[in-house]
Amino acid sequence: MKTLFERSVKGRRCTILPENDVPVYEFAETRAVAPRLPELSETDISRHYTKLAQHTFGVNNGFYPLGSCTMKYNPKINEEAAALEGFTQIHPTQQDAQGSLRLLKTAEKYLCEITGMDEMTFTPAAGAHGELTGLMLIKKYHEVNGHTQRVKIIVPDSAHGTNPASSSMCGFTVVNIPSSEDGCVDLDELRKAVGEDTAGLMLTNPNTLGIFDKNIKQITDIVHEAGGLCYYDGANLNAVMGIARPGDMGFDCIHLNLHKSFSTPHGGGGPGSGPVGCKSFLAEFLPSQRIVEEAGTLKWEDRKDSIGMVRSFHGNFLVVVKAFAYLVTLGKQGVPETAKNAVLNANYLKHLLEDTYEVAKPGICMHEFVLTLENLKKETGVSAMDVAKALQDYGIHPPTMYFPLNVHEALMLEPTETESKETLDEAAAAFLDIYKTIQENPESLHDTPHHSYIKRPDEVTAARHPVLRYRFDD
Repeated sequence: MKTLFERSVKGRRCTILPENDVPVYEFAETRAVAPRLPELSETDISRHYTKLAQHTFGVNNGFYPLGSCTMKYNPKINEEAAALEGFTQIHPTQQDAQGSLRLLKTAEKYLCEITGMDEMTFTPAAGAHGELTGLMLIKKYHEVNGHTQRVKIIVPDSAHGTNPASSSMCGFTVVNIPSSEDGCVDLDELRKAVGEDTAGLMLTNPNTLGIFDKNIKQITDIVHEAGGLCYYDGANLNAVMGIARPGDMGFDCIHLNLHKSFSTPHGGGGPGSGPVGCKSFLAEFLPSQRIVEEAGTLKWEDRKDSIGMVRSFHGNFLVVVKAFAYLVTLGKQGVPETAKNAVLNANYLKHLLEDTYEVAKPGICMHEFVLTLENLKKETGVSAMDVAKALQDYGIHPPTMYFPLNVHEALMLEPTETESKETLDEAAAAFLDIYKTIQENPESLHDTPHHSYIKRPDEVTAARHPVLRYRFDD
């Protein structure tokens, strides 16, 4: 598909501006050379972006079992709520936007109830940004209390890759600990790792293998007894929301992914939201301001010992509106029902596949499960990448590949609660059909997908020599 620059025709326009009837203002500093922007008609532009949309695969196109990403359907009522003029036509500095403040305050109340936290900020713009913010709370806590020797964050080997990255960005040293045979945190290794230099632990529960750690309270107790704090990565909250609360498990702070658990759009480079909640002893360190009520009026109040701003104003407000609409739609009974259905769907799909494909950790899973194709690759030469690519020919987005890192040739599937039994049956049939092809003609899998817009790219070249800008011939 051609780029807009390749479609550009000199002199072509899509608008005609009237003659200037106001004084011309000359800027003191301007570019020496005007930018070379593509020159196109409105038809050219419309067709270009329509074609891009047709080539893009999303939750509206088909099954999207991207493990640990919770690609659930985004209800259209959320978009309608966020498009209300009362929400779209306000400015962050307005103090009289009582409806918007009330929505933020109520959303905070609901999410604190779901997570077991005392206060929450919506300032962070994404999940990883929330991780960094939560770690900054932990760092600030230790600094205020004179614990300057606490410089290490413990991260299990099954953690999301952003966990060690966020820890390093915050200035901590990362201590990686292995999992035990059951896929959970190895308690003996954890005890060896903690000490006077421990600042905290980063953990998600259920973990990336889809397992709820049965020793979770022991884990947080071990860290607390060593003087550290416990951080909950909320990526997998969809499996337990409304049923088990991180705050009750012993976690001190948490970030949420509104695009995962609470149905706001996921990915695509658009605005996100990674709210951070915490227990009361960390609340004064939260970024931005808190909303307080005086004589029936809501207003912003500065925090005494805040870590400072991590983003302009109060976050991506309209994303919070969408999540709030989702919560109000579900209600107190709908939230736990959603979690139960997510677990049911994952176990149903796993049941359909486990007699054919090898499951990394057999038994009941939570919201997701991991297949290992290590032995299949040894026997047939077909890799997890081959199977993932083949799924595209069935109109299915590939599951997460080669993650978690402690499972070789891994495919991680998370069907979410919004998929029907019929969809799961069709997905299982595709997996089984692919397996049959592997047995009969394994070589054919190396060339998949056969029917997608883009065939298999040279991923090494794409990673090492990406083409990030258009180069003109002259």
